Amino acid sequence: MTPFAIAGVQMHVGALHSNVEAMRQRIEILMARFPWTQMVLFSELAPYGPLDRFAQPFPNDAITQFQEDAKRYGIWLIPGSMFEKMPDGRIFNTSVVINPQGEIVRKYSKMFPFRPYEQGISAGTDFCVFDVPDVGRFGLSICYDIWFPETTRHLTSQGVEVLLHPVLTGTTDRDAELSIARATAAQFQCYVFDVNGLGAGGTGRSLVVDPAATVLHQSAGQEDMFPIEVDLDMVRRQRETGMKGLGQVLKSFRDREAEFPVYNRLSGADAYLHTLGPLETPRQGSTAGLTHADPRTALSQEASGQVPSASTIPIFKGRTGTE
Repeated sequence: MTPFAIAGVQMHVGALHSNVEAMRQRIEILMARFPWTQMVLFSELAPYGPLDRFAQPFPNDAITQFQEDAKRYGIWLIPGSMFEKMPDGRIFNTSVVINPQGEIVRKYSKMFPFRPYEQGISAGTDFCVFDVPDVGRFGLSICYDIWFPETTRHLTSQGVEVLLHPVLTGTTDRDAELSIARATAAQFQCYVFDVNGLGAGGTGRSLVVDPAATVLHQSAGQEDMFPIEVDLDMVRRQRETGMKGLGQVLKSFRDREAEFPVYNRLSGADAYLHTLGPLETPRQGSTAGLTHADPRTALSQEASGQVPSASTIPIFKGRTGTE
């Protein structure tokens, strides 16, 4: 086993002021209390909160300060994410990975903004995979990304053993998200570090899960620092022999006989999805979905040729037009 300690930091996040100095104070306290920590992960949008009015170009002063902290303490640092403003005016939800030398080794923009609620936020298209020398391979996804297993499928197919998952969840679907985090660990045989914030940064309840879906730590609703030492030999052993000697899911997917035409946008296999209406926020008293044909009707219409082919069905987009 190569010991490697990852600490999540669940802290109060303000919406109307910078949280950068508070984050730096938490790093100082964390390293004084747990000097054996080797990587630190904050929650989504921790530096400046959830309002995109504070979007700014990259690099910026906050990132420079985090680079200094990473170098000072000799740690890998993922300071949550922040809204990045591009020269063309687009805004992304972007995170950086900083190594112990204070260098930015990866940059990642959230692939699935929480639409239709995250209006005006553009979606990233590049995955984030990086290696910690002599330790293992890590991947980064942000909040809503984990609801789409294709994101984790792509990362783990490239060998990712630890999924770092900063979130900002202050809504009633936190229980579902925690269930997804546990299922992701089991499905893809990886560690999942799911770090939420407090206040404007979420309702807490951060979670660390091992590849057997065992919860290693569950925060409550107060500030928390939780360094956890991971065993990547466990990941490698389980991927080779299966969870508890049972399901070898990554190899089973590799050796599959089935293909999935739904991923071909022109296949027509997703015809039902195009009956669901536009991606928009529900309105008071909305009856959306109550008058639509049920899936059986949609499938029957598709078989009889009453549903247009995928090439002629309009693709519904959010009202922002930023995709």
